[in-house]
Amino acid sequence: MITSEKAQVKNFWENASCGEKLYLHGLTKEDFNKQLQDRYRLEPYILRFADFDKWRNKKVLEIGVGLGADHQRFAEAGAELYGIDLTDRAIERVKNRFQKMGLKSHLSTGDAEALDFPDNTFDLVYSWGVIHHSPDTPKAVQEILRVLKPAGQFKVMIYNYHSLVGYMLWIRYALLNLRFFVPLNKIYDKYLESPGTKAYRLEEAKKLFSEAKDVKIRRVMTHADLLESHVGQRHRGRALSFAKKIWPRWLLKRLLPEHGLFMLIEGRKLE
Repeated sequence: MITSEKAQVKNFWENASCGEKLYLHGLTKEDFNKQLQDRYRLEPYILRFADFDKWRNKKVLEIGVGLGADHQRFAEAGAELYGIDLTDRAIERVKNRFQKMGLKSHLSTGDAEALDFPDNTFDLVYSWGVIHHSPDTPKAVQEILRVLKPAGQFKVMIYNYHSLVGYMLWIRYALLNLRFFVPLNKIYDKYLESPGTKAYRLEEAKKLFSEAKDVKIRRVMTHADLLESHVGQRHRGRALSFAKKIWPRWLLKRLLPEHGLFMLIEGRKLE
């Protein structure tokens, strides 16, 4: 059963997978290649974090395939690949992409809070910017650990609470409306992406993955924090265009290096 909260999330992303409006004009091979190139130009840290080539002949699950760029890289590396997404739209897009690229994956719609796989199945579970949209993120983490093999590895990105993106949204939707006491969690919930989107403090992230071992967490300053690109699918306007021209990127990198939107988390299941 899909709850009303989860239905809102599903409906939001059924309208357009993340980045789709920017790149997929005709669902051509060129569209997909352009999206892949731009993804790693804007987010080069993904390559080191995912370490795609490491997973050749390993059983890999990606939760939330989106437009499929990372999924493509795992397939090209030779992983035994599985992918789920809450939306039919994303699965259709990635199937289309893989057909054009001549790649294979076991793709299906699925719920991160109730993975349809047996215990101890995967060498790696990977998820980039997905489970913070799930109404019950702790349950999604439990499911990640359940389907991993003993000592299997997870690599997950969730949003960081204290981020420049969060501060900018707070200025726009709270300060400029004279709503001075609106907390950041309410801003993320209503204005970042799909309804109910969450962001986590460092200690909260550690608690989420407290049943795992060798957990490492790194916060990353992103192209969205630095206004180097489009900011999500909901935010446009002259104010943003002007801010991009005057944004003190070098100073923000120096003074607030851990106030980026992305929190990269990796670790292993207990043996």
